[in-house]
Amino acid sequence: MPSHSFLLTLFLFSLIASSASRKKLRNNQETPLQVLERSVHYSNRIDPSRAVQISWQPRVFLYRNFLSDKECDYLISSAYTVKEKSSGNDDHTQGVEISLDLEDDIVARIEERLSVWTFLPKENSKPLQVMHYKHEQGGHNLDYFTDKSKLELSGPLMATVVLYLSNTTQGGQILFPESMPKSSSWSNCRSSSEILQPVKGNAILFFSLHPSASPDKSSIHARCPVLKGEMWSAIKYFYTRSISEGKVSTIAESDGGECTDEDDSCHAWAALGECQRNPVFMIGSPDYYGTCRKSCNAC
Repeated sequence: MPSHSFLLTLFLFSLIASSASRKKLRNNQETPLQVLERSVHYSNRIDPSRAVQISWQPRVFLYRNFLSDKECDYLISSAYTVKEKSSGNDDHTQGVEISLDLEDDIVARIEERLSVWTFLPKENSKPLQVMHYKHEQGGHNLDYFTDKSKLELSGPLMATVVLYLSNTTQGGQILFPESMPKSSSWSNCRSSSEILQPVKGNAILFFSLHPSASPDKSSIHARCPVLKGEMWSAIKYFYTRSISEGKVSTIAESDGGECTDEDDSCHAWAALGECQRNPVFMIGSPDYYGTCRKSCNAC
């Protein structure tokens, strides 16, 4: 007859085995979000020690390790899923752009964290655009991130964030040919600074407008060709106006509706003569929707 201690040991062993089995079953039933949350400490807090301003003209900021490796891989996987649903598994083209316009908790949290860092509202942005580039020809040929024809349809651009989802063996870095002061490290693919090299998890933020809201022509940017390997990145565009149904509100559209001010202080500013002294900010320009159009009698 089995001893009391043997039965107790057998009972404890069965409890441990049952617990392990339940844990394994629970893990198998976890969603991608739960897996990511369990493996990554999720927080929208920004670590100032990881962010640094690397240029004043244009205003360019670098945030090291903005994304974890798992987040980078998840965005790439999501892009593959969207691409397969829309156009099959044809991956022979050199450059692919995929919009992550979907309801996804992980993508939403990343976008919320971008707004916390940039102080720019998510409502003023379009969905993340995942970009995939393979080996490209061209030497010094530069491929602009920003398509001017698209911008004319979308409206004035406030800022751009580039999230690097993979390391790149050679090439792929951003250049700012009109940066001040002039430097070959900002305008030449062969001598560009290492700080501009694509590094998995890093984020680059640059503004297309001055703090006064006037266009910053030094923000004209380019991308060096990918000479070795491939590059994955995600682009986030922030605009000066909120976006409704994927389209940025334009001045012409707003004029057809209610004429309003964007700030409670507009009436006082107009009385002080700011409509004449600071017309771009107060009334607007082709690149910026004025803040105080009603008080300045512009609509």
